[in-house]
Amino acid sequence: MKPDLITQFKSIFQTNETPEVFFAPGRINLIGEHTDYNGGHVFPAAISFGTYAVGRMRQDQKLRFYSLNFPDKAIIECPLNRLDYAKEHDWANYPKGMILALKKLGYNIHSGMDILYYGDIPNGAGLSSSASIEMATGVLLEEFFALNIDRVAMIELGQQVENQYIGVNSGIMDQFAIGMGKQNHALLLDCQTLHYKYAPIKLDNHVIIIMNTNKKRTLAGSKYNERREQCETALEELQKQLSIKTLGELTNELFLSHQQLITNEINRKRARHAVTENQRTLQALEALHEGNLTAFGNLMNASHQSLKDDYEVTGIELDTLVEAAQKQQGVVGARMTGAGFGGCAIAIVEKEQQEAFQQHVNDIYQRKIGYGATFYIASIADGAKKIESSKVL
Repeated sequence: MKPDLITQFKSIFQTNETPEVFFAPGRINLIGEHTDYNGGHVFPAAISFGTYAVGRMRQDQKLRFYSLNFPDKAIIECPLNRLDYAKEHDWANYPKGMILALKKLGYNIHSGMDILYYGDIPNGAGLSSSASIEMATGVLLEEFFALNIDRVAMIELGQQVENQYIGVNSGIMDQFAIGMGKQNHALLLDCQTLHYKYAPIKLDNHVIIIMNTNKKRTLAGSKYNERREQCETALEELQKQLSIKTLGELTNELFLSHQQLITNEINRKRARHAVTENQRTLQALEALHEGNLTAFGNLMNASHQSLKDDYEVTGIELDTLVEAAQKQQGVVGARMTGAGFGGCAIAIVEKEQQEAFQQHVNDIYQRKIGYGATFYIASIADGAKKIESSKVL
């Protein structure tokens, strides 16, 4: 149950002033994993779980951050002119990074703020809580300081914070899905050009179930950056004969006919995933436009297999969940979602089978892994925005 954020804010920051409330969703990626930084397409959707940023402007230059998710960290303070990354500030580096990035671009952020954050995205689940914090902060700053900032520019700023300030070499998908999300629609995004189109998701008698392995994942400490470097090496070798800028430009056929240029077998596998996954993403869009959920589910299953065998980012927890899910009655398809190394998987399941599905999958998972998974029914939501205070009471 969501806490009373207004009351909490007033209590923590000792004020009678009613704050303003902003919300940025988390995201799931329906298909197209590890394609974003390889110049391919992704197919994400914003979800109803996300991050609330509840804030007010101050009369001085003091910034105060508090998270209901990390109450042991207490209030984290810093002056507006001292926004450098600080390890001891932990999660608060994400909003600090957004404030600093906007100030560096010349936006007039002239006063301090009190901001309370609350996220109902499970910590470390891989549903993009960090990008959600960044975009919630972005829309708050936009409102407070009357910033005239293009939404795509704000999205790019969020990625820049992640890459340069936090030090995680991630693509733009998370911020884009969170910034541009649309209720009951997914986004097909070309990560090279940032061209995008919305695709209606007509699930009819089905639901999307998010399955959390409850294995925390730390992106910066994972092998994420290593995978990216392996793909870049493979690309450089392909470029000796092919006039391409990214792996996302290749068809399956073109890759197969030139894969011998990649001298390292592991790098070849990584590139094969990037190419075939991008093609699956385009096929998935076609399947959804045709209302062919069965074809879409088959592509989800193939995506997970590729992420397991060629990209090697799944692990026993995700594989146990997905393989159990794929065997259940009423399941269209299942796959890991996010960067992997723990986190979450998703399944499309018939509504009437959802309770039995959760019970059976959890039983299998608990027997093999030793602890339970957590299940969430996801609805597809709008992107980051200001919301009425009454809606959070």
